[in-house]
Amino acid sequence: MTGTDVHTISDIARLAGVSKSTVSRALNDSPLIGAETKERVRAIAEEHRFQMNVPARRLSLRQSHAVALVSYGYDAKSSLGDAFMLEMMAGISSGLHANDYDLLVIQIRANDMDWPHRYLETGRADGFILLSASCTQRHLQLLVELGAPFVIWGVSPGNHGFSSVSGDSFAGGKIATERLIGVGRERIAFLGGPAKEQEVQDRYRGYEAALREAGAAVDPALVGHGDYSPASGAETMRELLQRVPDLDAVFVNSDLMAIAAMDAIREQGRRVPEDVAVVGYDDVSLASHSNPPLTTIRQNGPLAGRLLAQNLVQHLQTGVVTNVSIPAELVVRRSA
Repeated sequence: MTGTDVHTISDIARLAGVSKSTVSRALNDSPLIGAETKERVRAIAEEHRFQMNVPARRLSLRQSHAVALVSYGYDAKSSLGDAFMLEMMAGISSGLHANDYDLLVIQIRANDMDWPHRYLETGRADGFILLSASCTQRHLQLLVELGAPFVIWGVSPGNHGFSSVSGDSFAGGKIATERLIGVGRERIAFLGGPAKEQEVQDRYRGYEAALREAGAAVDPALVGHGDYSPASGAETMRELLQRVPDLDAVFVNSDLMAIAAMDAIREQGRRVPEDVAVVGYDDVSLASHSNPPLTTIRQNGPLAGRLLAQNLVQHLQTGVVTNVSIPAELVVRRSA
């Protein structure tokens, strides 16, 4: 093959023994391609005086105009099965549609570290939306090292070099607890999601701060954790009532757990809110139809979803990294 015989990426791919997308990424210095492969591809391109055709670049990268919403693991109790996440997904889909992108929902095994290559190299997805509830630091670090385009829900703004959208969980926890203090409650329980999650820890810090500002002690016996499922909300509420029979309020970290917790409170012959006041979190559509209607912290799932979609598309188009926090808002109904 002479210098005039190499006209396309396909020609270089054939000579290098790699795919066309690998050639394109190597010529554009993508971190997804190893140094040895980059050197081999570039050497062939230089030898044959090949120059990248800019209009063809988009095709060679196999851009799909699809974004993947990623859930790690297969725990049906978490992430995509949560009511707030379903409302957020509706916002993601709407935000992507407005920018001519499609939504792909994928589940990844927790120990699978090759999946970003599979989706990016084959052009099945241009970027990823992650949920902090199912994403570990190891997963995040992999994507950062690869330079893969992504945005994550639930990571507080900071100098971490990637895009994020989050609710103000500390403020939400503080506002919820202040509401319960304000209606005269003194033995206020905290019923959280999984203790390892950053959002849950931030809400607990807000709960702690409100109690301390009111001059109240933080009692470890009043703290319990579930997994966001209604069953865990009911079970943890029963445990709290057994440990601290005189508790008179509870701040619950999700509306679905809070609704189940109210059922558990009534099972014990107590009334909501007369005996035990309840504040939830998220303000999902069911919250206004519970018995009694649930006082809660709104963090606007549809808006969060639209922001995740818009910020990822902006990153794909411009490389700009954005970090957005959605304010927490108290919605007063009859449960507290």
